[in-house]
Order: sequence, then C-alpha cells, then structure tokens
Amino acid sequence: MHYIVQAIFLLTGLTALSASIFNQDWFFTTDNARWVVNRFGRNGARWVYGAIGGIFIFAAIYFYHKVRM
Repeated sequence: MHYIVQAIFLLTGLTALSASIFNQDWFFTTDNARWVVNRFGRNGARWVYGAIGGIFIFAAIYFYHKVRM
C-alpha cells in the first residue's frame, strides 16, 4: 500500500516540477494555481511549484528508502 502513496507523491512532484520548468499554461491557468499566480506573479508561482515539486520528489525517495530498512 505504501508504494502507491510513494508513486502518487513522485508523480505529483514530477508534474509540478515539469510544469514550472516548462512554464506550461494548462497548469498555471487552473483555479488552484491561479491563486498562487495572482499572489506571487507567474515567475514566482513557477518557483513555488518547482519547490513544491522538489519537496514531493524528495519525500517519495526518502520514504521509499526509509520503508525498505
């Protein structure tokens, strides 16, 4: 069961990180992301979602190794 949660964290992190790197409109025009874009600007939102994506990827890898021990 925990592998499913880790996979969700990894996919979520990769999606947020790739959207921030490639400045994808489909990601930044959604209702939830629009609030962040209005608050921080488009480039600021890219940094925020890039950091969130990195944290999610790190968490997935960390918990993968922690569970295996």
